[in-house]
Amino acid sequence: MAPRGETQNRAASRSAARLAAVQALYQMDMTGIDLNEVVAEFEAHRLGQEVEGDQYCQAEAQFFRDLVEGVVREQRRLDPMIDQQLAEGWRLTRVDSILRAILRSGAYELFLRDDVPARVVITEYVDIAHAFFGEDEPKVVNGILDRLGHKARPQEFAARGAGHG
Repeated sequence: MAPRGETQNRAASRSAARLAAVQALYQMDMTGIDLNEVVAEFEAHRLGQEVEGDQYCQAEAQFFRDLVEGVVREQRRLDPMIDQQLAEGWRLTRVDSILRAILRSGAYELFLRDDVPARVVITEYVDIAHAFFGEDEPKVVNGILDRLGHKARPQEFAARGAGHG
């Protein structure tokens, strides 16, 4: 077991990596920038750096890279699963670009990174949604990722007993 401070530092660096991954996915979506180019830019100029007066937390670079590359690689598989959770008549392509990046990254972690508990993944991406949006979007992120979490890892939710979550 890692010392408490080390565990907190790792959690903070993973939180920073998640935020950076969402920003990188958003940038790719908005500009059409190549995956390798955006990863290289973030690793060289954003992770742990000061950008436009904002100090970025030191992010776990390997985790950041896995999230961005994984979302891009698995997007065709993840998007239909996210689409099924959206309100009737809505498609992921109609959703705000930042919200889309949050949902894709969260879904990737839930389905393909079982080293992080599902509830932690959901909380992390709800927190990221709060950084960009007011009331409704974080609730949407919570609802969609919670339903995806139940599909991806039913055993984690069953452990708390029926009728919860």
